[in-house]
Amino acid sequence: MILRRVARPLLASIFIMGGVNMLRQKEGHIAVAKPFLDKAAEKTVRRKAGESAESAGSLPGDPVTMVQVDAAVKIAAGAMLSLGVLPRVASAMLLTSLVPTTLAAHAFWEEKDPEKRQEQLIEFLKNAGLAGGLLLAVVDTGGKPSLGWRARHAAEGATHQVQGAAGAMQRKAGMAATRTSLATEKAAAKAAKVGTVAGAKAGKASGMVAGTAKGKGKAAKAAKKAAKGMALPTSAAAVKKTAKGKGRDKHGKQAWKASLTH
Repeated sequence: MILRRVARPLLASIFIMGGVNMLRQKEGHIAVAKPFLDKAAEKTVRRKAGESAESAGSLPGDPVTMVQVDAAVKIAAGAMLSLGVLPRVASAMLLTSLVPTTLAAHAFWEEKDPEKRQEQLIEFLKNAGLAGGLLLAVVDTGGKPSLGWRARHAAEGATHQVQGAAGAMQRKAGMAATRTSLATEKAAAKAAKVGTVAGAKAGKASGMVAGTAKGKGKAAKAAKKAAKGMALPTSAAAVKKTAKGKGRDKHGKQAWKASLTH
């Protein structure tokens, strides 16, 4: 944290000073910016259509206005970066301002004199180094997650939530299927138990009926045997003896009646 508070003002100081110098020495900076703007105007559609360079030069902007705007951007964005106010945005603004300034003021490839080319090359490399520092400042999140990381984290979180919801639904479906299976097995076991009890009762009832019928058969046999035991003998001798006894009784009754008459 302390390192950033020191590094940001150091990086922003050269841009603030450059913006102030641009406002103080407008003519020199305008003279440097005008050829660059004219070249940019020559490559526009208006120049290709046949317009003059002066009228086409108004497309990129008036040199005086461009210098003033560039100076204001350097001062404002440099102050924001040094104070830590939206440092990434301020760094992007300074980088946007640095690129055209470097191309316009330090085009070493156009210099014919070797010494001037070397000087312009050195200045170009200095600005390239500043551009590298600004790039680091643009991607510096101050220890906080970057937007890319947040986006990926949010996407992963959403994916995990979807997967979790799908897993929960699958678990619920599995639990419901298990409960249904248990209920089916319980109903089948209950039906089997009821069938077993009913079968046992039916067997018991049939056994009782069979036992009753068997008992009745035995009773009938016993009664038949008893009847046979109580029956009188039916042999010829027994019948004759019985008849003889009856004859005697008849003669005796007749004699008794005769005696009463006399």
